[in-house]
Amino acid sequence: MARPSSGDVKELTVTFQPPLYLERRGWIFEILRREDVHTVLDVGCGEGELISCLCNPAPWLPPPPTSVLDSLANCAGNTADACDNFHIAAALPEVYLHPTKVIGLDIAPNDLKYAIEGTAPRNSIRWSPLEVNIWQGSLESINPEFIGIECIVSTEVIEHLPDETLRDFAPVLLGAYHPRLLLITTPSYTFNTRFLPPDVPSSARNGFPDPTGRTTRIFRHHDHKFEWTVEEFRQWCQIVAEDWGYDVDVSGVGKPVEKDEWGRDEELGYASQVAAFRRREGQPHEEHRCAKLLAASVLQRTENRPKHKLLATHQHIAHERTHQPQALDEIGICVVDKMVYYQDTVMRVGELWSEDAISEQCGGWLDVLIKAVDVHPDLQLCSSHTKTLSNWEIVLKGRVFKEKVLWQEQTLDMQHNNNSPSSVGSFEELVTPDDGDHKGFEGVIWHDDPLRKITHGDEVTEPSLAPHDLVGNWDSWKSTTGGWDDSNASDTFNSIGGWGS
Repeated sequence: MARPSSGDVKELTVTFQPPLYLERRGWIFEILRREDVHTVLDVGCGEGELISCLCNPAPWLPPPPTSVLDSLANCAGNTADACDNFHIAAALPEVYLHPTKVIGLDIAPNDLKYAIEGTAPRNSIRWSPLEVNIWQGSLESINPEFIGIECIVSTEVIEHLPDETLRDFAPVLLGAYHPRLLLITTPSYTFNTRFLPPDVPSSARNGFPDPTGRTTRIFRHHDHKFEWTVEEFRQWCQIVAEDWGYDVDVSGVGKPVEKDEWGRDEELGYASQVAAFRRREGQPHEEHRCAKLLAASVLQRTENRPKHKLLATHQHIAHERTHQPQALDEIGICVVDKMVYYQDTVMRVGELWSEDAISEQCGGWLDVLIKAVDVHPDLQLCSSHTKTLSNWEIVLKGRVFKEKVLWQEQTLDMQHNNNSPSSVGSFEELVTPDDGDHKGFEGVIWHDDPLRKITHGDEVTEPSLAPHDLVGNWDSWKSTTGGWDDSNASDTFNSIGGWGS
């Protein structure tokens, strides 16, 4: 039986939940949190999607020294302070990043305009200071400002590099800059087979032929210089890791929602390949890297190349009350006042912390709020080892408030229309994503609206004309499809009409 021609073949539907770009970002942030990273360089940062996330302030500071809590307890006349310390230790961990320096580097000045806008200071309380630097330049040049950075991130970048730049990728990043961590993501060519039935030739795929002519492969993006198979990527990672004194863990992210009807899911693996390089510590490894750098003549090759240009520096200032908590009894009174104001006898810790007056009185330390509640006679902390600290409940003892009726008008309207709250759907379910899209250099889909969506931390914001007036828009994260592009579009891969980065 004749094999089908490319004109007879319809590509298979492949979607990701969460979207693939969020899975890659989630992998990066999980490592940054686990490793308690404070300084980050994003090479090939583009329009700044990742570094704008890093600029999102943590809701509270890391736990204070024990001496701070003990001093506050003593001032309050309470010396039995072990109880709430035990409670805090028993809570489910809630780990947030507290970066002190974030750097973005890219060669495209137009993209960097958005990176500058997206990393500008915003009108939200920040408990830790942060410096952001945006540089324009190539990976081929060495920037002394990047030497010794704690973590370098390179997401969907390496596949765009020509041979001469790829040759210096590892020597510059792992040799000259030698970060503690290097995190890389790149498309998996092995996975591309997932878009066609097994009896269809690879030439039937939508995409772009290898521009170098070295292979007959079809790539996902017109600017890709190569796409590695799983084995090719693993081999490259292991070679450069050994050359520059690093250990490397190679894996992947992105499994489709749909099951492959030919049972190829395990064989084809993940859509994106990921690699986490960890520096080997000790003087012998340091000397090895220095010797390797000199032997490779990297410094000589990069000496006459164009230098990086600093385009912008942002200073995110910490709140003036940071690390300056008030007396515990004053904080307790403030908590009681807020609960009386809201006529709530039970409130979650996170709800009360969202009140600026309370978080400011605590100097940014959530642990201080817990201590204040613990010593106040009218408050009781309901702890649970199955909940995070912010989801624990605070009870106002000895008070009874009238039952509150919330959203009375909406309730009456729903009764009039014979609708229940569950039947009308949630706010997120009622939101329809925009459809007008265009692609940038990296295959990233952006909305055509000049007030474009920019991602910050765990939210997507709609920027106003002033970057500091950004307002959160949680529903934009509720995407049900992935594709290959760093987009919020809700279309399937096939309807996007191209191969993203």
